[in-house]
Amino acid sequence: MTVAALLYRDPAAPVDARVRDLLCRMTLREKAGQLNQRMYGWDAYRRTPDGRFELTDALYAETERFAGLGALYGLLRADAWSGVDHATGSGAADGAELAHLVQRHVVESSRLGIPALFVEEVPHGHMALDGTVLPVNLAVGATWDPALYERAAAHAAAELRARGGHVALVSALDIARDPRWGRTEECFGEDPYLAARLTEALVRGMQGEPGPDGTFAADKAPVVLKHFAGQGATVGGRNSAESELGPRELHEIHLPAARAGVRAGAAAVMAAYNEVDGMPCSGNRALLTGLLRERWGFDGLVMADGLAVDRLARVTGDTVSAGALALHAGVDLSLWDEGFTHLEEAVERGLVSEETLDEAVARVLRLKFRLGLFDQPYSTAPFPDPAAGRDISTDLARAAVTLLHDDRGVLPLSGAARIAVLGPHADTVAHHLGDYTAPQRPGTGTSVLDGLRGLAPAGIDIRHARGCALTGGDLSGIPEAIAQAAASDVAVLVLGGSSARSAGTEFDANGAARTPVSEMTCGEGVDLAGLRLGDAQYALLDAVVATGTPTVVVLIQGRPHVVPDTAAALLTAWYPGPWGGEAIAEVLLGLAGPVGRLPVSVPRSAAQLPVYYNHKDTEYGGYVDDSAEPHHSFGHGLAYTSFAYGPPRLSEHTVEADITNTGRRPGRSVAQLYLRRLRTPVWPRTLELHGFQAVDLAPGETRTVAFPLGADFQAAVPPGTVVEFRVAQSARAALTAVPTQSFTAPEETPL
Repeated sequence: MTVAALLYRDPAAPVDARVRDLLCRMTLREKAGQLNQRMYGWDAYRRTPDGRFELTDALYAETERFAGLGALYGLLRADAWSGVDHATGSGAADGAELAHLVQRHVVESSRLGIPALFVEEVPHGHMALDGTVLPVNLAVGATWDPALYERAAAHAAAELRARGGHVALVSALDIARDPRWGRTEECFGEDPYLAARLTEALVRGMQGEPGPDGTFAADKAPVVLKHFAGQGATVGGRNSAESELGPRELHEIHLPAARAGVRAGAAAVMAAYNEVDGMPCSGNRALLTGLLRERWGFDGLVMADGLAVDRLARVTGDTVSAGALALHAGVDLSLWDEGFTHLEEAVERGLVSEETLDEAVARVLRLKFRLGLFDQPYSTAPFPDPAAGRDISTDLARAAVTLLHDDRGVLPLSGAARIAVLGPHADTVAHHLGDYTAPQRPGTGTSVLDGLRGLAPAGIDIRHARGCALTGGDLSGIPEAIAQAAASDVAVLVLGGSSARSAGTEFDANGAARTPVSEMTCGEGVDLAGLRLGDAQYALLDAVVATGTPTVVVLIQGRPHVVPDTAAALLTAWYPGPWGGEAIAEVLLGLAGPVGRLPVSVPRSAAQLPVYYNHKDTEYGGYVDDSAEPHHSFGHGLAYTSFAYGPPRLSEHTVEADITNTGRRPGRSVAQLYLRRLRTPVWPRTLELHGFQAVDLAPGETRTVAFPLGADFQAAVPPGTVVEFRVAQSARAALTAVPTQSFTAPEETPL
């Protein structure tokens, strides 16, 4: 029988039939190879002096080891950890060429012609040279706009596939319960409902509608949702620390986003580093098989986080048995681990069955068939228009800008002939990008200073002084900033943090920053005991405010920092991406309104933590020396106008409320539906977000918002539970808002 006549080579055959046919032809060694993702992709190639790519001995050795290659991580990744930059890596013009070169070698090295999966980081855009950088997830959460995020995710997937990549690793499942954690920027926020809606949007945008047999379109990418599960519950805000999670907290807070992603059709999830009830997720069969596969019906791929399988040797005694434990638990694909390279030995020693191995291999092969890699292993799609990427990135950044206070009505800036643009973030783009970002070409992006100069009306005098650095206590630049502020009508003071890695940063084996240098104050491995900015930034703030010039503070950050309300107005933009400066300038000048809402509660100090809004409904006592309430509430965000909310109305299947723009400018309000349980079989939370809608209103206009109470409500509320609903502009406002009449869930409500 010729190769072309083999069933697994027949494009018309059903995927499952092709998988079975191929699997039965594979040796134990070849099967084990399909579950390994041992190499760092940047070690698979090098640039020659004439600018071409050549494959390395390391790749030859890896493909020889297992007669092929299951998956390759980070072939197109570029950053300080990989050491890949514009001189050594592949850009938009030649990324597909590199991917084709490696794939050709993999297929030719495989006796059965099995292609590799190219797995890439796509945390906020494809982490590759010339990839569109989007605002970080915390900024996405601040948009409260799943439809907008779905468009952005679709663009990122198209860029990935055009470059020859296949699978997108995307943070989506971690819930930001402790802002000291450096990876807070990777979370959609503190609320499971908001995270679930954005996770659904991510899956829809990345993967699109499946074709026959679940196939992916040429511009769509299977997504690996990470991290499953409970990694956001890290103790003390420390990266990879233990988590203390009871089953109810896990299910109510940390699993809804994953459940939503699975229901939306996510192709894969990544097992997290943390443990659940004492067992690390990558070895937790109750989590990966009992819950994910058997109860939820998930039939996709489970990937371990980097080197997480080898950590299980602390449980089993050695890496061989660690690999067996992970495979038996439900992990299908490792990441850089040694343990999975010994799966052949583990089967032969009886540590895990070949049937279990076959099930995992079948899931890997099925994903490759769904991607069409056996029929067309090389990308032929053109790279998407970079201008479209810039537009969607700017749209997200604009939608995330959140106005926290404007006590003196200084915004939008109008009538100011002289504007001083000050602070360490005022004239930079590099620190606006967030962690997991590839190097940018010179000239990419727009700073806040550039944005104001480009958009302000003619004749406006815009001057600049940096004032200080993001970190440290050097005050030498403050006198110049004081002088510029004193001579201006208004000062825009741009402060914040940075997740920008540099060549001098030391890294752990999994890429987490070990010894941050320069001005890195956030990101993986960069956790804070407190939530303060650099000391000099506070000195700069105090000095500029003391001039008497109305001061607007703009915070560009990856986590909530503690900043006093001494300025006239305060905006936060999170890490807004390369063109965030333009989006911020539009909002400052009134060319766009502030429409973002907080996806996290902002504490007054780290000593208060936790301050998330949906705590258990107990006698919530304060402190003798400070308030226990957050500085700014989850869901909070002001507009350049005001809104009035009428009392909510409850029908059998809908909650409605009237919203009126009571100000003199058009604006957007984000109506938030909160559920409050009055009587329940288990102790309730104070409030639970259960719906949200953005409403654009002209001055004086009134509109009715309607929140349907569908299957998700019925599933969340056990029979006999007495609940009420509140519609408000934030969680804090909901506490005093007029509720609906109480409602008792009927006995036929499904669990």
